[in-house]
Amino acid sequence: MEFENIKYELNDRVLMITLNRPEKLNAFKGSMMDELIEAFNQADGDDEVRAVIVTGAGRAFCAGEDMSSGQFDFVSRSKEPRQGQRGGSGLLVLRIFDMKKPIIAAINGPAVGVGITMTLPMDVRIASENAKFGFVFTRRGLVPEACSSWFLPRIVGINRAMEWVITGRVFSAQEAFENGLVSRVVSQEKLLTTVQELAREIADNTSAVSVALSRQLLWRMLGADHPIEARKIDSKCTYYMAQSLDGSEGIASFLEKRPPMFKMKPSKDMPNFYPWWEGRPLK
Repeated sequence: MEFENIKYELNDRVLMITLNRPEKLNAFKGSMMDELIEAFNQADGDDEVRAVIVTGAGRAFCAGEDMSSGQFDFVSRSKEPRQGQRGGSGLLVLRIFDMKKPIIAAINGPAVGVGITMTLPMDVRIASENAKFGFVFTRRGLVPEACSSWFLPRIVGINRAMEWVITGRVFSAQEAFENGLVSRVVSQEKLLTTVQELAREIADNTSAVSVALSRQLLWRMLGADHPIEARKIDSKCTYYMAQSLDGSEGIASFLEKRPPMFKMKPSKDMPNFYPWWEGRPLK
């Protein structure tokens, strides 16, 4: 697939996906969503990709839904949206949620509406001091979309999530940091260096299969109603990895005081009970 709205650049196992409509402040539209989903499909199927960075071209991360036509793009694309698909960004968020690869959002400028909700299922959000955020839906006659009513309270707590949503106000990177929406705020000049260093930390030192399993363990357990649910699956994952090639390499590299050389691939070495949330038997 040829990309027109994004850039897809893989360098030494770190993939950079750039929202690339700088003249429109990277405003989101259906064709961008389609390209992002395809990009994440490619990344998940490519064992050379160990970490993904998502950022924006120019001075914005994403200014929200493209309304230049005078209506919401997702309405013009589908006159009668199917259940669960109203607001196409939800499809993108669900694709990100199912990823095997860790995703870091490098929020380089304004991120409002879908520009921030698309980042909620990403694993780490790091913001430039130039970034601004807004869950502005009530100011546009809409409601929170892209599964954000599930993600946002789990990330920042219900009180702060409610305040941001029902006011629809735009707030600073510092406020986002103080409330846990982003993990760090850095200067504009240091943003890409910072996220690339984090991506390298993952790519150079961890097992790709361990990361894929760990990512899903943490996300899926957010909805569990008792810790026994975590015990049921993390014990299976622990036993599987302890007997694996990467488990053996983890011990050997520790004892030999050298960097690990993990060989297992998410494309072919996941346990037979993965994905367990789709009803696969835990045998």
